[in-house]
Amino acid sequence: MSNAPDHRTVSCSIEFSVTSPAVFAFQIAAAETAGALVDETLDVTVDGAPDEVRADEIGSHRGGRTHVVHAPPGALSVQYSATVASPDVAVGGDPGVAYDDEVIVALRQSRYCPSDALGGFASSEFADHLGDPGLAHTVAGWVHDRFAYLPGASDALDTALDTLIRHEGVCRDFAHVTVALCRALGIPARLVAVYAPGLAPMDFHAVAEVRLGESWEILDATRLAPRPSLVRIATGRDAADTAFATTLEGTAELVSTAISAVTEGPLPNDDHTGSIVIG
Repeated sequence: MSNAPDHRTVSCSIEFSVTSPAVFAFQIAAAETAGALVDETLDVTVDGAPDEVRADEIGSHRGGRTHVVHAPPGALSVQYSATVASPDVAVGGDPGVAYDDEVIVALRQSRYCPSDALGGFASSEFADHLGDPGLAHTVAGWVHDRFAYLPGASDALDTALDTLIRHEGVCRDFAHVTVALCRALGIPARLVAVYAPGLAPMDFHAVAEVRLGESWEILDATRLAPRPSLVRIATGRDAADTAFATTLEGTAELVSTAISAVTEGPLPNDDHTGSIVIG
């Protein structure tokens, strides 16, 4: 069981300048699996007028929720907030992996995690740990120890291979390397976008999630926030599946974002060595 706080309160504010009629896909709402929603609000306006915008919610992978927004030209404002109760989750079960659809997808290479190119490197680098039940945690610890967290060190096109060469990056880069190396070692792995109480500076956060036995366990190679307090937003193969905003039609410029995530009471302790599962 994770020692998650009873409630987490999260919010974000996103502003776009829309220059032609546009359609967006936003992944900013707490996932259905993140816990019971104590309260939740989503306000979408253009030039302060809510009647000019249409927002439709659709489901996505692993309980994620996508809001499709149709907006006319103007100043688009998206304001989201929620208080989320911690789900009752457990670690354990059969140590063998059942090959369901989620596991099979999490073993495949992807746009930002070209694990097929890392098989030889991963097998050599972690030769002394192959077959170890703690191999995934060893990989995350290796990334934490070898890489520097440096805002602005990467861009939206960088893959896990680029980060391996540079040995520096931001949370998505750390997560991509962890995911790619785990897949190269035969461990099902994927990326999770989360709200992260305790993160500084505050922003959306990206972590890795690996299938160990019957559980999907969270690994955060940055170690910048306690894992039990995380609130799942979106889950996917890599960052291409979990972007907080995607412009599907039209033209728009991102003007600003502001993210907040706090817990009720003190943050939980996390040495990033134990098994943690989030909803």
